[in-house]
Order: sequence, then C-alpha cells, then structure tokens
Amino acid sequence: MYPFLRLLWQFFVHRSSPGLDPFDTHVSFHRCWPWDLDVFAELNNGRTLTLYDLGRLPLAQRTGLVGLLLRKKWSLTMAGAAVRYRRRIRMFETFEMRSRLLGWDHRFMYIEQAMIVRGQAAGHIVYRSAVTDKNGIVPAPLIAEAIKPGLCSPPLPEWVLAWIAAEDQRAWPPQITG
Repeated sequence: MYPFLRLLWQFFVHRSSPGLDPFDTHVSFHRCWPWDLDVFAELNNGRTLTLYDLGRLPLAQRTGLVGLLLRKKWSLTMAGAAVRYRRRIRMFETFEMRSRLLGWDHRFMYIEQAMIVRGQAAGHIVYRSAVTDKNGIVPAPLIAEAIKPGLCSPPLPEWVLAWIAAEDQRAWPPQITG
C-alpha cells in the first residue's frame, strides 16, 4: 500500500519550512519500518522507489511546483529513473533523504535524490519527470518560467547526459520475445 500517512506526515513536518529556490536541496528524515522490508530483512528495492516520493513531493511543495500544478490543473509524472543501491537499510534504521532538481531539457526535469545512513550513501536515484496537461507533456522551460521568471537550467551533469543518450537508444516499445 502507498504510504499516504507518511507522505502527509512529511507535508506536516515541513509545513512551516521556508520555501526553497528551485535548485536548493530538501532534506528529510525517515525510518525503515517492518512493512518496508523484503525477504532478506532489508529495505525492499521497490519500496525504496516509493519512499523517494516522501522527499520529492515536499521538495515540489517547497519550490512552488505543487501550487503551480494545482492552479493549472496539471499533473506530475515520472518518465524514467536510474537507481543505485549501495548499502542495506535495515529494519528501524533511520535515514536522511536529500532531494534536489538538477535541471531540465525541452521536455523533462531531472531530479536527484540520495538516502544516507550514518553519513554514508545507501542509495541514489535520478528521475526524469514530466508535467502533463490534457494535451500531453508541458515543456519544462515553460514550467520553470512559471515558477521563477527568467530561470534557466544549469548544464546537466555529464553522467545525466549519458543516461539521456542511452535512454534515447533504447527500443520502445520493448522488444521482449520468448
């Protein structure tokens, strides 16, 4: 089940937090609960992706994106992700999550997040995110201009550009046979 109560808790915890500039980092704190575990008693890889929402959505709130989505009746969707798991997160361990916008291209925004346990990175993800309306994808530069007039994307890191290039070569629809 989606962790709606935990998400509401994060919005409550950060209700008085100051707004963030679009490229600032949102920091939040979380705990690995028994229902987050896999059969090896560590944070489940799929649940990890869901828990990243608990940092990404308050980031969107604090930067003004959520207000813009509500005003324009737009939606936020994920269009891809590249994730690394490097350290197990065990039951009842607390972890810090850092979430920030890296930049955008003509269609997508790129968001970076990390889970940190006792000062060490446990996981890292970069998301390709899109805002949509009834006609499809809203161009990312239009969203940036609506949030902060004159805002420009910094150059995306080389590793993100390499990931974008790899995604552009990937077959769609998938060519699974068998």
